[in-house]
Amino acid sequence: MKNQKINEKASGLTKKQRSWIYTGFFVGVILLLFVVNNTGSEPEQGPYPPNYVPANQTKTVMAYNFTLPTSDGKQLKLSDYKGKVVIIDFWATWCPPCRKGIPDLVELKKKYGSKGVEIIGVSVDQETKPDVVPFIKEYGINYPIVYGNTSVYQQYGGIRAIPTSFIIDKEGKVVASYEGLISKAAYEDHIKKLL
Repeated sequence: MKNQKINEKASGLTKKQRSWIYTGFFVGVILLLFVVNNTGSEPEQGPYPPNYVPANQTKTVMAYNFTLPTSDGKQLKLSDYKGKVVIIDFWATWCPPCRKGIPDLVELKKKYGSKGVEIIGVSVDQETKPDVVPFIKEYGINYPIVYGNTSVYQQYGGIRAIPTSFIIDKEGKVVASYEGLISKAAYEDHIKKLL
């Protein structure tokens, strides 16, 4: 106890005062490092959701114009649908989210087909290709189904998940794309803006 008092008298500071000085020094160093780290450089681009488009950028990518075989043995050209709002849906018979979303697409075709909206289903089925026509009948699909190929998948960004859909305006520009199942209401929002 006597030694502690002697040390305090020699340094002129109490233990409490030294603690405050150390704490202040530590906080000062942290603030200095923060200021140095956050000045003089552009902010890093953070991780954005897959469908994010900055508000100040308009997307004007033209949709890849494919010609693909249909499920009924004909050929379908995307360019034949210029002047219409087109939803392209990449899907497969074995995909549960695709099965869940197809009734919404059927309803959208019924509701907006006569108003200038077309839906094109692009089947990515390979081994299950023979299941496509029975599937169309079972689900009452009322829009054209075509068989996709690697070239088309690559032109549309390398389809990584299904369903993946693209919304194309009347001029043939891709205005939105979605990976995964999206709601009927989300499609309708785009349709109403584009018609």
